Amino acid sequence: MRTFMKTVKHLLLISLSAALLSACDIGETDSTAGGHDLPDTEYERGEHGGRLLTDGAFTLELAIFETGVPPEFRAWAMSAGVPIDPNQVQLNIELTRLGDRIDEISFNVQDDHLRGDTVVYEPHSFVVTIVAQVNGNIHRWQYDNFEGRTQISNETAKAFKVETSIATPAVLTEMVNVYGRIEPNSEQMRIVNARFEGDIISVQASVGERVKAGQPLIAINSNESLHPYTITAPIAGVITERNANTGEQTNGRRLFTIMNMSSVWADLAVFPADQSRVRVGAPVTIKSSTGESITTGTVSWISLITDTNQAVTARVVLDNPDGAFMPGMHVRAQIKVDEFEVPLAVKRTGLQTFRDFTVVYAQFEDMYEVRMLDLGRQDKEWVEVLGGLEVGTRYVSANSYLIKADIEKSGASHDH
Repeated sequence: MRTFMKTVKHLLLISLSAALLSACDIGETDSTAGGHDLPDTEYERGEHGGRLLTDGAFTLELAIFETGVPPEFRAWAMSAGVPIDPNQVQLNIELTRLGDRIDEISFNVQDDHLRGDTVVYEPHSFVVTIVAQVNGNIHRWQYDNFEGRTQISNETAKAFKVETSIATPAVLTEMVNVYGRIEPNSEQMRIVNARFEGDIISVQASVGERVKAGQPLIAINSNESLHPYTITAPIAGVITERNANTGEQTNGRRLFTIMNMSSVWADLAVFPADQSRVRVGAPVTIKSSTGESITTGTVSWISLITDTNQAVTARVVLDNPDGAFMPGMHVRAQIKVDEFEVPLAVKRTGLQTFRDFTVVYAQFEDMYEVRMLDLGRQDKEWVEVLGGLEVGTRYVSANSYLIKADIEKSGASHDH
Protein backbone atom coordinates (compact mmCIF):
# COMPACT_ATOMS: atom_id res chain seq x y z
CA MET A 1 0.00 0.00 0.00
CA ARG A 2 2.82 2.39 0.87
CA THR A 3 4.44 1.81 -2.55
CA PHE A 4 1.12 2.39 -4.31
CA MET A 5 0.46 5.67 -2.49
CA LYS A 6 3.99 6.84 -3.27
CA THR A 7 3.42 6.16 -6.97
CA VAL A 8 0.12 8.06 -6.91
CA LYS A 9 1.87 10.99 -5.26
CA HIS A 10 4.50 11.09 -8.01
CA LEU A 11 1.81 10.98 -10.71
CA LEU A 12 -0.02 13.88 -9.10
CA LEU A 13 3.19 15.89 -9.00
CA ILE A 14 3.76 15.29 -12.69
CA SER A 15 0.17 16.15 -13.61
CA LEU A 16 0.35 19.39 -11.62
CA SER A 17 3.60 20.46 -13.28
CA ALA A 18 2.26 19.69 -16.74
CA ALA A 19 -0.98 21.54 -16.16
CA LEU A 20 0.93 24.65 -15.17
CA LEU A 21 3.48 24.69 -17.97
CA SER A 22 2.24 22.86 -21.09
CA ALA A 23 -0.01 23.98 -23.97
CA CYS A 24 0.70 25.82 -27.16
CA ASP A 25 -2.20 28.25 -26.84
CA ILE A 26 -1.11 29.96 -23.61
CA GLY A 27 -1.89 33.63 -24.20
CA GLU A 28 -0.64 35.92 -21.46
CA THR A 29 -0.20 39.40 -22.91
CA ASP A 30 2.12 41.77 -21.04
CA SER A 31 2.17 45.20 -22.66
CA THR A 32 4.67 47.66 -21.27
CA ALA A 33 2.88 50.43 -23.16
CA GLY A 34 -0.53 50.17 -21.58
CA GLY A 35 -1.81 46.86 -22.96
CA HIS A 36 -3.93 44.35 -21.03
CA ASP A 37 -3.48 40.80 -19.70
CA LEU A 38 -5.50 37.82 -20.88
CA PRO A 39 -5.91 34.45 -19.09
CA ASP A 40 -3.43 31.79 -20.18
CA THR A 41 -6.00 29.69 -22.06
CA GLU A 42 -7.82 32.41 -23.96
CA TYR A 43 -7.13 35.48 -26.04
CA GLU A 44 -8.93 37.67 -28.52
CA ARG A 45 -8.66 36.68 -32.16
CA GLY A 46 -8.75 38.87 -35.21
CA GLU A 47 -10.40 38.36 -38.57
CA HIS A 48 -7.33 36.43 -39.81
CA GLY A 49 -7.46 34.04 -36.85
CA GLY A 50 -4.43 35.62 -35.16
CA ARG A 51 -3.87 36.90 -31.66
CA LEU A 52 -5.02 40.50 -31.01
CA LEU A 53 -2.52 42.62 -29.08
CA THR A 54 -3.90 46.00 -28.01
CA ASP A 55 -2.15 49.05 -26.64
CA GLY A 56 -4.54 52.01 -26.39
CA ALA A 57 -6.04 52.67 -29.82
CA PHE A 58 -3.35 50.62 -31.57
CA THR A 59 -4.02 46.94 -32.24
CA LEU A 60 -1.75 44.34 -33.82
CA GLU A 61 -3.08 41.03 -35.05
CA LEU A 62 -0.27 38.44 -35.05
CA ALA A 63 -0.52 34.93 -36.48
CA ILE A 64 1.72 32.06 -37.49
CA PHE A 65 0.80 31.28 -41.08
CA GLU A 66 1.68 27.81 -42.41
CA THR A 67 -0.69 27.06 -45.28
CA GLY A 68 1.36 26.14 -48.35
CA VAL A 69 4.52 27.72 -46.91
CA PRO A 70 6.92 26.96 -44.04
CA PRO A 71 5.60 28.49 -40.79
CA GLU A 72 6.06 32.26 -40.68
CA PHE A 73 4.65 35.20 -38.75
CA ARG A 74 2.20 37.57 -40.41
CA ALA A 75 0.80 40.74 -38.86
CA TRP A 76 -1.97 43.27 -39.53
CA ALA A 77 -2.05 46.69 -37.84
CA MET A 78 -5.08 48.80 -36.93
CA SER A 79 -5.81 52.06 -35.15
CA ALA A 80 -9.23 52.42 -33.54
CA GLY A 81 -10.36 49.44 -35.60
CA VAL A 82 -9.24 50.98 -38.93
CA PRO A 83 -6.48 49.15 -40.88
CA ILE A 84 -3.13 50.95 -40.99
CA ASP A 85 -0.92 51.01 -44.07
CA PRO A 86 1.75 48.37 -43.25
CA ASN A 87 4.40 50.72 -44.67
CA GLN A 88 3.87 52.90 -41.58
CA VAL A 89 4.71 50.04 -39.16
CA GLN A 90 8.14 48.83 -38.12
CA LEU A 91 7.83 45.45 -36.44
CA ASN A 92 10.37 43.16 -34.76
CA ILE A 93 9.89 39.96 -32.78
CA GLU A 94 12.17 37.92 -30.54
CA LEU A 95 11.40 34.27 -29.75
CA THR A 96 13.14 33.03 -26.60
CA ARG A 97 13.37 29.25 -26.55
CA LEU A 98 14.51 26.81 -23.89
CA GLY A 99 18.24 27.02 -23.48
CA ASP A 100 18.13 30.82 -23.87
CA ARG A 101 18.24 30.59 -27.64
CA ILE A 102 16.76 33.69 -29.28
CA ASP A 103 15.34 33.87 -32.81
CA GLU A 104 15.10 37.41 -34.18
CA ILE A 105 12.45 38.13 -36.79
CA SER A 106 12.09 41.26 -38.91
CA PHE A 107 9.11 42.04 -41.13
CA ASN A 108 8.61 43.21 -44.69
CA VAL A 109 5.51 44.64 -46.31
CA GLN A 110 3.43 42.28 -48.46
CA ASP A 111 0.07 43.50 -49.79
CA ASP A 112 -2.02 44.55 -46.78
CA HIS A 113 0.13 42.94 -44.09
CA LEU A 114 3.61 42.45 -42.70
CA ARG A 115 5.40 39.18 -43.39
CA GLY A 116 8.14 37.74 -41.18
CA ASP A 117 11.48 37.10 -42.85
CA THR A 118 12.37 33.96 -40.85
CA VAL A 119 10.86 30.48 -40.75
CA VAL A 120 9.40 29.69 -37.33
CA TYR A 121 10.76 26.21 -36.86
CA GLU A 122 9.16 23.56 -34.67
CA PRO A 123 8.35 23.33 -31.88
CA HIS A 124 6.39 26.55 -31.70
CA SER A 125 7.24 26.85 -28.04
CA PHE A 126 8.78 30.10 -26.87
CA VAL A 127 8.33 33.42 -25.11
CA VAL A 128 7.28 35.98 -27.73
CA THR A 129 8.54 39.55 -27.36
CA ILE A 130 7.08 42.11 -29.79
CA VAL A 131 8.17 45.67 -30.51
CA ALA A 132 6.06 47.72 -32.95
CA GLN A 133 6.85 51.32 -33.89
CA VAL A 134 4.14 53.46 -35.52
CA ASN A 135 4.37 57.21 -36.11
CA GLY A 136 7.07 57.56 -33.47
CA ASN A 137 5.15 55.56 -30.85
CA ILE A 138 6.61 52.28 -29.54
CA HIS A 139 4.35 49.44 -28.45
CA ARG A 140 5.67 46.37 -26.64
CA TRP A 141 4.09 43.06 -25.67
CA GLN A 142 5.30 39.75 -24.35
CA TYR A 143 3.45 36.44 -23.99
CA ASP A 144 4.16 32.75 -23.59
CA ASN A 145 3.45 30.38 -26.45
CA PHE A 146 4.29 26.88 -25.21
CA GLU A 147 3.60 23.46 -26.70
CA GLY A 148 4.96 19.99 -26.01
CA ARG A 149 6.58 21.25 -22.83
CA THR A 150 6.36 20.12 -19.24
CA GLN A 151 8.21 20.56 -15.98
CA ILE A 152 9.16 17.57 -13.84
CA SER A 153 11.36 17.73 -10.78
CA ASN A 154 14.62 15.81 -10.91
CA GLU A 155 13.47 13.72 -7.94
CA THR A 156 10.27 12.69 -9.72
CA ALA A 157 12.12 11.91 -12.97
CA LYS A 158 14.56 9.75 -11.05
CA ALA A 159 11.75 7.94 -9.25
CA PHE A 160 10.19 7.04 -12.60
CA LYS A 161 13.58 5.99 -14.01
CA VAL A 162 13.59 8.62 -16.74
CA GLU A 163 17.04 8.35 -18.35
CA THR A 164 18.76 10.89 -20.58
CA SER A 165 21.62 10.87 -23.09
CA ILE A 166 23.58 13.44 -25.08
CA ALA A 167 22.90 13.65 -28.82
CA THR A 168 26.23 12.80 -30.47
CA PRO A 169 27.67 11.22 -33.61
CA ALA A 170 27.27 7.44 -33.73
CA VAL A 171 28.35 4.40 -35.71
CA LEU A 172 25.39 2.57 -37.27
CA THR A 173 25.48 -0.98 -38.56
CA GLU A 174 23.31 -2.38 -41.33
CA MET A 175 22.15 -5.94 -40.83
CA VAL A 176 20.45 -8.52 -43.05
CA ASN A 177 17.98 -10.88 -41.36
CA VAL A 178 18.24 -14.50 -42.52
CA TYR A 179 17.15 -17.98 -41.44
CA GLY A 180 18.90 -21.30 -41.58
CA ARG A 181 19.67 -24.66 -40.06
CA ILE A 182 22.44 -26.21 -37.99
CA GLU A 183 24.35 -28.93 -39.84
CA PRO A 184 27.15 -31.24 -38.71
CA ASN A 185 30.63 -29.94 -39.45
CA SER A 186 31.83 -32.58 -41.89
CA GLU A 187 35.41 -31.65 -41.09
CA GLN A 188 34.72 -32.78 -37.52
CA MET A 189 33.01 -36.06 -38.51
CA ARG A 190 34.64 -39.46 -39.01
CA ILE A 191 33.41 -42.69 -40.60
CA VAL A 192 34.82 -45.88 -39.04
CA ASN A 193 35.32 -48.94 -41.30
CA ALA A 194 37.19 -52.21 -40.81
CA ARG A 195 40.75 -52.17 -42.11
CA PHE A 196 40.54 -55.91 -42.65
CA GLU A 197 37.26 -57.76 -43.13
CA GLY A 198 36.38 -60.33 -40.50
CA ASP A 199 34.19 -61.46 -37.65
CA ILE A 200 33.12 -58.92 -35.03
CA ILE A 201 34.31 -60.24 -31.70
CA SER A 202 33.03 -57.44 -29.45
CA VAL A 203 31.59 -53.89 -29.61
CA GLN A 204 32.51 -51.41 -26.89
CA ALA A 205 30.48 -48.28 -27.96
CA SER A 206 26.82 -47.46 -28.51
CA VAL A 207 24.82 -44.75 -30.28
CA GLY A 208 24.76 -41.55 -28.26
CA GLU A 209 27.87 -42.42 -26.30
CA ARG A 210 30.55 -39.75 -25.98
CA VAL A 211 34.00 -41.20 -26.70
CA LYS A 212 37.57 -39.95 -26.48
CA ALA A 213 40.16 -40.09 -29.24
CA GLY A 214 41.93 -43.50 -29.02
CA GLN A 215 39.13 -45.15 -27.06
CA PRO A 216 38.48 -48.80 -28.21
CA LEU A 217 35.32 -49.18 -30.25
CA ILE A 218 35.30 -52.68 -31.72
CA ALA A 219 37.38 -55.89 -31.83
CA ILE A 220 37.52 -57.86 -35.12
CA ASN A 221 39.05 -61.24 -36.00
CA SER A 222 40.69 -60.80 -39.43
CA ASN A 223 39.63 -63.22 -42.18
CA GLU A 224 43.12 -63.02 -43.70
CA SER A 225 45.45 -63.35 -40.73
CA LEU A 226 42.96 -64.99 -38.38
CA HIS A 227 44.34 -62.66 -35.72
CA PRO A 228 42.16 -60.22 -33.76
CA TYR A 229 42.68 -56.45 -33.90
CA THR A 230 41.00 -53.46 -32.27
CA ILE A 231 39.68 -50.27 -33.92
CA THR A 232 39.83 -47.11 -31.77
CA ALA A 233 38.00 -43.78 -32.07
CA PRO A 234 39.91 -41.49 -34.48
CA ILE A 235 38.51 -38.34 -32.80
CA ALA A 236 36.64 -37.35 -29.68
CA GLY A 237 32.93 -36.99 -30.20
CA VAL A 238 29.53 -38.61 -30.04
CA ILE A 239 28.58 -41.90 -31.69
CA THR A 240 25.75 -40.96 -34.03
CA GLU A 241 25.59 -44.21 -35.99
CA ARG A 242 26.44 -47.87 -35.22
CA ASN A 243 26.16 -50.71 -37.72
CA ALA A 244 28.05 -53.42 -35.83
CA ASN A 245 27.02 -56.28 -33.53
CA THR A 246 28.95 -59.16 -32.04
CA GLY A 247 29.10 -62.27 -34.29
CA GLU A 248 28.49 -60.39 -37.55
CA GLN A 249 30.83 -60.08 -40.51
CA THR A 250 32.03 -56.57 -41.27
CA ASN A 251 31.26 -56.99 -45.02
CA GLY A 252 32.78 -53.65 -46.00
CA ARG A 253 30.06 -51.63 -44.34
CA ARG A 254 30.32 -48.47 -42.26
CA LEU A 255 30.60 -49.54 -38.65
CA PHE A 256 30.40 -46.21 -36.79
CA THR A 257 29.91 -42.49 -37.42
CA ILE A 258 31.46 -40.11 -34.88
CA MET A 259 30.64 -36.41 -34.71
CA ASN A 260 32.54 -33.79 -32.72
CA MET A 261 29.70 -31.43 -31.70
CA SER A 262 32.09 -28.77 -30.36
CA SER A 263 32.02 -27.30 -33.87
CA VAL A 264 28.97 -27.17 -36.15
CA TRP A 265 27.86 -25.35 -39.29
CA ALA A 266 25.06 -22.80 -39.52
CA ASP A 267 23.88 -22.88 -43.13
CA LEU A 268 21.96 -19.66 -43.73
CA ALA A 269 19.66 -18.93 -46.69
CA VAL A 270 20.46 -15.57 -48.34
CA PHE A 271 17.84 -14.48 -50.86
CA PRO A 272 18.53 -12.53 -54.10
CA ALA A 273 17.77 -9.06 -52.68
CA ASP A 274 20.66 -9.38 -50.21
CA GLN A 275 23.11 -11.64 -52.01
CA SER A 276 25.23 -8.81 -53.46
CA ARG A 277 25.83 -7.37 -49.98
CA VAL A 278 26.81 -10.50 -48.07
CA ARG A 279 30.54 -11.20 -48.11
CA VAL A 280 32.87 -13.86 -46.73
CA GLY A 281 34.18 -12.61 -43.40
CA ALA A 282 31.00 -10.71 -42.49
CA PRO A 283 30.17 -10.87 -38.74
CA VAL A 284 27.05 -12.87 -37.88
CA THR A 285 24.90 -13.16 -34.77
CA ILE A 286 22.94 -16.41 -34.56
CA LYS A 287 20.01 -17.27 -32.33
CA SER A 288 18.16 -20.52 -31.84
CA SER A 289 14.55 -20.48 -32.98
CA THR A 290 13.45 -20.01 -29.37
CA GLY A 291 16.01 -17.26 -28.77
CA GLU A 292 17.41 -19.09 -25.75
CA SER A 293 20.86 -19.67 -27.27
CA ILE A 294 22.92 -16.92 -28.92
CA THR A 295 26.36 -17.08 -30.48
CA THR A 296 28.48 -15.20 -32.99
CA GLY A 297 30.74 -16.07 -35.91
CA THR A 298 31.70 -14.98 -39.41
CA VAL A 299 30.68 -16.07 -42.90
CA SER A 300 33.30 -18.59 -44.00
CA TRP A 301 31.82 -19.75 -47.31
CA ILE A 302 29.10 -18.77 -49.77
CA SER A 303 27.76 -21.32 -52.22
CA LEU A 304 27.97 -20.65 -55.95
CA ILE A 305 24.77 -22.53 -56.73
CA THR A 306 21.28 -21.38 -55.78
CA ASP A 307 18.76 -23.64 -54.10
CA THR A 308 15.31 -24.28 -55.51
CA ASN A 309 14.03 -21.25 -53.60
CA GLN A 310 16.70 -19.08 -55.32
CA ALA A 311 18.61 -18.57 -52.07
CA VAL A 312 22.33 -19.19 -51.73
CA THR A 313 23.87 -20.72 -48.64
CA ALA A 314 26.14 -18.64 -46.43
CA ARG A 315 27.97 -20.90 -43.99
CA VAL A 316 29.16 -19.96 -40.52
CA VAL A 317 31.44 -22.30 -38.56
CA LEU A 318 30.25 -22.14 -34.95
CA ASP A 319 32.12 -23.01 -31.79
CA ASN A 320 29.66 -25.13 -29.86
CA PRO A 321 31.45 -26.25 -26.68
CA ASP A 322 28.29 -26.80 -24.65
CA GLY A 323 26.32 -28.41 -27.49
CA ALA A 324 23.58 -25.77 -27.43
CA PHE A 325 23.31 -25.80 -31.24
CA MET A 326 22.40 -29.30 -32.37
CA PRO A 327 22.32 -30.52 -36.00
CA GLY A 328 18.83 -30.12 -37.43
CA MET A 329 18.02 -27.10 -35.26
CA HIS A 330 16.44 -24.11 -37.06
CA VAL A 331 18.10 -20.75 -36.38
CA ARG A 332 17.70 -17.09 -37.25
CA ALA A 333 20.62 -14.79 -37.81
CA GLN A 334 21.71 -11.24 -38.59
CA ILE A 335 24.57 -10.70 -41.02
CA LYS A 336 26.41 -7.38 -40.79
CA VAL A 337 26.68 -5.92 -44.30
CA ASP A 338 27.72 -2.31 -43.65
CA GLU A 339 28.95 0.11 -41.01
CA PHE A 340 28.90 3.89 -41.23
CA GLU A 341 29.32 6.90 -38.97
CA VAL A 342 26.67 9.63 -38.90
CA PRO A 343 27.16 13.17 -37.55
CA LEU A 344 24.17 12.94 -35.22
CA ALA A 345 22.02 10.11 -33.89
CA VAL A 346 19.64 9.34 -31.04
CA LYS A 347 18.70 6.07 -29.40
CA ARG A 348 15.60 4.38 -30.78
CA THR A 349 14.38 3.87 -27.20
CA GLY A 350 13.89 7.63 -26.88
CA LEU A 351 11.59 8.09 -29.89
CA GLN A 352 7.94 9.03 -29.47
CA THR A 353 5.20 10.52 -31.65
CA PHE A 354 3.82 14.05 -31.25
CA ARG A 355 1.11 15.17 -33.68
CA ASP A 356 2.44 14.00 -37.07
CA PHE A 357 6.08 14.05 -36.00
CA THR A 358 8.58 11.60 -34.60
CA VAL A 359 10.20 13.33 -31.64
CA VAL A 360 12.50 13.12 -28.70
CA TYR A 361 12.14 15.18 -25.55
CA ALA A 362 14.98 17.60 -24.92
CA GLN A 363 15.88 18.28 -21.29
CA PHE A 364 16.84 21.65 -19.85
CA GLU A 365 17.29 21.19 -16.10
CA ASP A 366 13.76 20.25 -14.95
CA MET A 367 12.04 21.28 -18.21
CA TYR A 368 11.28 18.85 -21.05
CA GLU A 369 10.18 19.84 -24.54
CA VAL A 370 9.57 18.08 -27.85
CA ARG A 371 12.09 18.20 -30.66
CA MET A 372 10.60 17.29 -34.04
CA LEU A 373 13.09 15.14 -35.94
CA ASP A 374 13.96 14.62 -39.57
CA LEU A 375 15.29 11.06 -39.54
CA GLY A 376 17.64 9.14 -41.82
CA ARG A 377 19.19 5.69 -41.60
CA GLN A 378 18.80 3.48 -38.58
CA ASP A 379 19.94 0.26 -37.00
CA LYS A 380 18.84 -1.79 -34.02
CA GLU A 381 20.01 0.82 -31.50
CA TRP A 382 20.45 4.18 -33.26
CA VAL A 383 18.55 6.47 -35.64
CA GLU A 384 20.33 9.12 -37.69
CA VAL A 385 19.05 12.67 -37.16
CA LEU A 386 19.09 14.91 -40.24
CA GLY A 387 17.39 17.89 -38.62
CA GLY A 388 15.43 19.13 -35.62
CA LEU A 389 18.08 18.54 -32.96
CA GLU A 390 21.52 19.95 -32.25
CA VAL A 391 24.63 18.00 -31.33
CA GLY A 392 25.15 18.13 -27.58
CA THR A 393 21.46 18.36 -26.67
CA ARG A 394 20.47 16.25 -23.69
CA TYR A 395 17.35 14.20 -24.47
CA VAL A 396 15.25 11.50 -22.81
CA SER A 397 16.53 8.13 -24.00
CA ALA A 398 14.63 5.72 -21.74
CA ASN A 399 11.06 5.78 -20.41
CA SER A 400 10.29 8.75 -22.66
CA TYR A 401 6.67 7.57 -22.84
CA LEU A 402 6.24 9.02 -19.35
CA ILE A 403 7.12 12.49 -20.62
CA LYS A 404 4.74 12.03 -23.55
CA ALA A 405 1.92 10.96 -21.25
CA ASP A 406 2.53 13.93 -18.97
CA ILE A 407 2.40 16.39 -21.87
CA GLU A 408 -0.73 14.77 -23.33
CA LYS A 409 -2.50 14.98 -19.97
CA SER A 410 -1.85 18.71 -19.99
CA GLY A 411 -3.69 19.09 -23.28
CA ALA A 412 -0.75 20.49 -25.28
CA SER A 413 -2.01 21.97 -28.53
CA HIS A 414 -0.82 23.70 -31.66
CA ASP A 415 -3.06 26.73 -31.73
CA HIS A 416 -1.82 30.02 -33.14
